[in-house]
Amino acid sequence: MTNGPAVLVDGLGKTYPGGVRAVDGISFAVERGEFFGFLGPNGAGKTTTIKILATLLPKSEGRVEVAGLDVIREPKAVRQAIGVALQEVGLDDLSKGRDFLELQGLLYGLSRAEARMRAGELLELVGLSSVADRKVGSYSGGMRRRIDLAGALMHNPGVLFLDEPTTGLDPQSRIAVWEHLEELNAQGVTIFLTTQHMDEADRLCRRLAIIDHGRLVAEGSPAALKAGVGGDIVHVAFDADDSAEDRVAAALAAVRALPGVRQADLAAGGLTATVSDGGAAAPAIMSAFQDAGLSIANLSITRPSLDDVFLQHTGRQIRDSDADGDAEDRMWSQWMGVNRR
Repeated sequence: MTNGPAVLVDGLGKTYPGGVRAVDGISFAVERGEFFGFLGPNGAGKTTTIKILATLLPKSEGRVEVAGLDVIREPKAVRQAIGVALQEVGLDDLSKGRDFLELQGLLYGLSRAEARMRAGELLELVGLSSVADRKVGSYSGGMRRRIDLAGALMHNPGVLFLDEPTTGLDPQSRIAVWEHLEELNAQGVTIFLTTQHMDEADRLCRRLAIIDHGRLVAEGSPAALKAGVGGDIVHVAFDADDSAEDRVAAALAAVRALPGVRQADLAAGGLTATVSDGGAAAPAIMSAFQDAGLSIANLSITRPSLDDVFLQHTGRQIRDSDADGDAEDRMWSQWMGVNRR
């Protein structure tokens, strides 16, 4: 790897057949040894971006370098420098965990002895030594994620790309994966993580970027992004039986007009407002709801989170876009189908 950034993206764009613009002129850099988060809802362009960085998908325009190598001119060298673990875990269920890792090592050019030694090290790292000789098909979801992660590390890559590594995992398995990733990063591995889980990004990432509809809408450290929201966050939940559209609209308009309210938006089953002083604003917000004929089920005041950062920059919560989650995968599948013909 050169002395420049681990990842350099300048004006990256991707248009799928049919004119669908998945990534729209984004630019960012990831420094060596950094833990970088790439956040956004399903279908926002995260997976398309990471597949371009990993040489699995051609870009439409822009400049992309990984480990100082151009992904178009030097794809083989890029693949040798990186490890990749995507959402669609490709494992051989009939293979034993240890055998799977050793095969990955051989494919990357390790000798049989080197592959055996490296597999043992990684099985210990990801906590799978005790099940190394069991078939992968018997592994739980969390164990499958961890063996896939180990496979991506067999050749000691300097840069690791992870696409939603904890999706579908139970809380205990998620934390186990987080701990393994933190240990890898402490060893100097640059990690590029895509996720739609804000708590995950807040814990793991030194710096992050938020993508929405193919465009970057925010970039910085988690602390700086949350500080940029400022003030307090007031969350109001109203009774589901008492949420006529006209009354909700009236309450929203009234809250937005209150002194000290910087932003107010509807969220699932309620309203979220960014205010200068939560304690001072809460009574006025309650009055606005009562005047609109709405009953408040719950009101809470919190400090800004990354969810609030996303809401501020996009006007919606990240979970509100999950219904579109398969769109990006469909575009990828269609592209693959066209290029296999």
